Amino acid sequence: MNNYEKKAVQELRVWQRKMSKKPSFASRISKGLQNKVNTLIPEKAQKVITEAIKNMVKGVLSGSKFITRKPLANTCLEERERLVKEKIDFYKKAAAVSGAGTGAGGLLVGLADFPILLSLKIKFLFDTASLYGFDVRNYKERLYILYVFQLAFSSQENRVEVYKQVLDWDNYIKQLPLNVDSFDWRTFQQEYRDYIDLAKMLQFIPGIGAVVGAYANYQLIDKLGETAINAYRLRLFNVK
Repeated sequence: MNNYEKKAVQELRVWQRKMSKKPSFASRISKGLQNKVNTLIPEKAQKVITEAIKNMVKGVLSGSKFITRKPLANTCLEERERLVKEKIDFYKKAAAVSGAGTGAGGLLVGLADFPILLSLKIKFLFDTASLYGFDVRNYKERLYILYVFQLAFSSQENRVEVYKQVLDWDNYIKQLPLNVDSFDWRTFQQEYRDYIDLAKMLQFIPGIGAVVGAYANYQLIDKLGETAINAYRLRLFNVK
């Protein structure tokens, strides 16, 4: 290993400890509060968010909308991650613009940000997978993208379970059905909603919605970027 790879391994180990950490008492309390908060979100907003997530998940599994460039081959880890970090910066800025623009419009316009942000996140993950050398035309690689997504946007309790699955991905994938409708998108969308609702709910408030929307979207992409980098490092170093 060169110096960059050694540093990457150290960062990966720190991330792995965070992923495998059991839910704290505070985390369990927070989850309970989140369930309470969900009851305060307007029913119309609930339906739009749920339907957007459902359709996007099915779109990812079919892969027709997000097929991107061919996998990057014969490239060192440092160069791959330089390109990935460029993508992170690009998508953070795009997400911030979306959050600011829709947040300034109040509830009805603000609702439009959920499918836009979700699309940006998924497209970022497709780009990232290709930059790490994985072929997203492969259905199993598109499934992995959904598990990376869950690692970033789930409660700690669910995150621990998902982490166990990706840790042994080559064996775990053999147990998964190839039927799109068999994917547990209900758990996926509920965990995602619970994770982002608290941050995004303030986006609907006139006067501060634009600032909150831009900041929340920027941070959410940043979180996804860190997760994706380490999730694909996990695959690469396991192969080695």
